Amino acid sequence: MKIFSEIKQIQKFISQLKDENQTVGFVPTMGALHQGHLSLVAEALANNDVAVVSIFVNPTQFDNAEDLEKYPRTLEKDADLLKTLSEDILIYAPSVADIYANKVEAEHFSFDGLEHEMEGKFRNGHFDGVGTIVKRLFEIVTPDNAYFGEKDFQQLAIIKKLVEKYHIPVTINGCKIHREANGLAMSSRNTRLKPAYRNAAPFIYETLQTANEKFGTKSANKVTEWVYQIFAKHDLLELEYFIIADIETLKTVKRKSNKKNYRAFIAVYADDIRLIDNIALK
Repeated sequence: MKIFSEIKQIQKFISQLKDENQTVGFVPTMGALHQGHLSLVAEALANNDVAVVSIFVNPTQFDNAEDLEKYPRTLEKDADLLKTLSEDILIYAPSVADIYANKVEAEHFSFDGLEHEMEGKFRNGHFDGVGTIVKRLFEIVTPDNAYFGEKDFQQLAIIKKLVEKYHIPVTINGCKIHREANGLAMSSRNTRLKPAYRNAAPFIYETLQTANEKFGTKSANKVTEWVYQIFAKHDLLELEYFIIADIETLKTVKRKSNKKNYRAFIAVYADDIRLIDNIALK
């Protein structure tokens, strides 16, 4: 397993691979890897000659300095976990200076309004940070294919828009949400949950499943009202938002149409840990 920390190193190596007509699959991560990440890497391995995993905690996508500081950094453990899939995975683990040089700030992007919905309303500048780092990593790694989980569905939609608007020659692949046995969507933040909150957290997915059932017979407004009501009664979990949105525009649905597809999106605080999830609706 090769670990690169500098742009010149990995670019030289990937250039050699491209000269040999090898395809490159790429999984960008912020580390603290779990089985959800491994499922993305497995897709990259299965459908490309070479898989590259970046491990970089990107400062420009955090609107909360404390969250950035507390975000787990476990490169050695991450490398060991990746080895369980393959010894041939390439890891790119740059420093902040390697990525941003002397200017740690985000570019400003327009994603045709996608950035103003849901997460964009609650995390100031978040998607400018995401766009900045993903665009930069695509320029460095030059992958043929890149893999992202549907847990961050809005991020996935924005990255597809980024590639379209900037004509970046990479195919974006969305992969299904990987869940723990109790239904909780896998996240690096789950490791920070205190026992009582970890036990309570499966309630989030249970709520999404019931919302999906209700959406078959009730309006989006009625389903949304129900979700807010049940979270108002919960002792441990605090609902930040629940939204039913059109998957193309990510705008909140006002009236259902059989010609459109919808997803339910949720963000919940379990103590000071913010958890997000979503589900496709019938």
